[in-house]
Amino acid sequence: MKTLTQLRFDNRFARLGDTFSTQVSPQPLDTPRLMVASEAAMALLDLDPAEAQQPLFAELFSGHKIWSTAEPRAMVYSGHQFGSYNPQLGDGRGLLLGEVINDAGEHWDLHLKGAGKTPYSRMGDGRAVLRSSIREFLASEHLHALGIPSSRALCVVGSDTPVYRERQERGAMLLRLAPSHVRFGHFEFFYYTRQHAELKQLLDHVAEAHFPELLEHPEPYHALFRQVLERTAALIARWQAYGFCHGVMNTDNMSILGITFDFGPYAFLDDFDARFICNHSDDSGRYSFENQVPIAHWNLAALAQALTPFVDVKVLRETMALFLPLYQAEWLDLMRRRLGFSQAEDGDEPLVQRLLQLMQDSAVDYTNFFRELSERTPDQALPRLREDFVDIKGFDAWAEDYRARTTREGGNPAERQVRMQAVNPKFILRNYLAQQAIEAAEQGDYGPVRELHAVLSRPFDEQPGMQRYAERPPEWGKHLEISCSS
Repeated sequence: MKTLTQLRFDNRFARLGDTFSTQVSPQPLDTPRLMVASEAAMALLDLDPAEAQQPLFAELFSGHKIWSTAEPRAMVYSGHQFGSYNPQLGDGRGLLLGEVINDAGEHWDLHLKGAGKTPYSRMGDGRAVLRSSIREFLASEHLHALGIPSSRALCVVGSDTPVYRERQERGAMLLRLAPSHVRFGHFEFFYYTRQHAELKQLLDHVAEAHFPELLEHPEPYHALFRQVLERTAALIARWQAYGFCHGVMNTDNMSILGITFDFGPYAFLDDFDARFICNHSDDSGRYSFENQVPIAHWNLAALAQALTPFVDVKVLRETMALFLPLYQAEWLDLMRRRLGFSQAEDGDEPLVQRLLQLMQDSAVDYTNFFRELSERTPDQALPRLREDFVDIKGFDAWAEDYRARTTREGGNPAERQVRMQAVNPKFILRNYLAQQAIEAAEQGDYGPVRELHAVLSRPFDEQPGMQRYAERPPEWGKHLEISCSS
């Protein structure tokens, strides 16, 4: 294990030069203090968990100190925001401190969010507040624990620095990790500014750093786009299968690696509602839960447009046609496993869709339904679950078909329950749980956010004594309004 001073930097993105990013130093927070840290994320850097207790830890991740070999840069990019093109965005409140290479040879971006003003801050102050930092920390680590590709979160450092949003709050910084922070909007920026040589340079960088197996491909840029499309389809399938709503699927929030990042007004479904909108600023419902699939497809089309100087339009269109079938196959496979099926039958999709419609009509808790179904045999679980549905006749018909499908599947019932519990979480990051932890942290009590993080890091385990985190939310907890500042 390493100490903080032993981290080794290899700043590949910084070496691309000033066309791609601007050198900026973080602006320190006042009286920094560690609020929560992830040992699992620290392990990605080979960091000894004890390092989190050192004063240097909070100093580094609050802008007071920086490694001599780090090269803080604010990245430039553009993107489509709510369907409209914004010609220049960029890291307005975050900095890529540098890339750490661990003992396994993996590169990890160290990205400090809330680090102060950059040339891309526009009218903003470049700061992050405690609530948004805690929410992103919790979501990043929880999604990873669920098996959903995501950026990771190392820590949240709080402060006494005043930050003004809807009210005066305290500033915080979040240190997040990812193999890359390159997004669709990077390619759009160089395409729409007609910097095609730089666009090619960026493509080569991404291929060499993250898709080296494609370098020998006869059409490497097309192969790269197909990889991005496949990863994005798999990612969105996982979002939909586990009820995750991102809330702001702008192209500048879409990772070139097909991971979840740039968390804002996200939410997991409590009651199943395909039309759920988690961002109270999204008046049109563009980024509603059910729209995440077509919006991902739309965003990939925007990326494809940016690649047209180097990839034939017909080839791009043919590749785009693969998205929906790939998504559908991945999503259906995940839902089969959630229902306990290890084999495929032609009638599985209608069976799943009927269940979701019944859940929609009766406002059934999405996470708890699948967990309860996995904890008992169908004959034991279905009579209890029946009580949650308004359309009893419809549920009974579905339950009869589900029993028949389970019978045809065969296998050992106990082994089936074990398989189901391994994919159906008992604990999910509900908005009201995050809000309670945030309110405690704002009062100086960091115990609740640390405990919630620990519980959500093992979402499939029973965890005796933590049942309160698995309960359905109170009515007020289902109606929290979350904005882009979280």
